[in-house]
Amino acid sequence: MSLKQRLNDDMKAAMKAGEKHDLGVIRLINAAIKQKEVDERVELDDTAVIAILDKMVKQRKDSVSQYSSAGRQDLADVEQAEIVVIERYLPAKMDEASILAAIDAAIASTGATGAADMGKLMGALKPALAGKADMGLVSKLVKQRLG
Repeated sequence: MSLKQRLNDDMKAAMKAGEKHDLGVIRLINAAIKQKEVDERVELDDTAVIAILDKMVKQRKDSVSQYSSAGRQDLADVEQAEIVVIERYLPAKMDEASILAAIDAAIASTGATGAADMGKLMGALKPALAGKADMGLVSKLVKQRLG
């Protein structure tokens, strides 16, 4: 079952169960997907949907930190609850050891030797790790490996 189909099925289930919060978040996800499809005139596959979900989680994490620093814990809690719903549809995150193993494999395959090769290495890693790992963490670990 595709991710879009799973979202639609979960939206119907949330409607029937009266889960207003989950329903609202799933509708936000579907709206973001539909917007991207209309803008680019394409049918999105699971990889593109995962990229949208990653972006939504990142936006909400930024909002949580801003709300928390401004003393608005009520708004931070709302954003955190949305993150929980969105992350249900993302693949399981890789641990640091798995990311390091993927980085080492990419270094071996690309022949990267120093910081100048970081772009080439990240280009090789991004398709393989998109949605499975925090790319900020991947970038930090790549810098450590190459530096």
